[in-house]
Amino acid sequence: MAIKVLVLKSGEDLIADVQEMVNDKQQVIGYFLTKPVAVKLKTVSVPTPEEYDPETDNETELSITMMPWVPLARDRTIPLSTDWVVTMVTPVEKVLDMYEKDVLKKEPKDGKTYDQVTHLDDPRDVGLTD
Repeated sequence: MAIKVLVLKSGEDLIADVQEMVNDKQQVIGYFLTKPVAVKLKTVSVPTPEEYDPETDNETELSITMMPWVPLARDRTIPLSTDWVVTMVTPVEKVLDMYEKDVLKKEPKDGKTYDQVTHLDDPRDVGLTD
């Protein structure tokens, strides 16, 4: 099993523990998503034109919200056809830690806790909120 971010044809971004669904010929025909959540990015703060200075570190703040993808489903694992998946990527560490802590109820690997809002322009920081 691997935790991945999936972008769907519908434009939704999901994060889930993903397993491949294969047929008798070992062809991938879909995925089993365990504890999938929809991920929403929201801009918290953007510098105004008066505040923006290309020579300083003006940063855009983002927040991330995770909510159950199919909240009325009884099953914890939901099948998804490959036809609906545009791409699948490994999440950045902070998003992975957030998913593991808030959804899977695990402690972060590095023992750190992250700010609820961080800055987009810093490549080490991806904005996170519950």
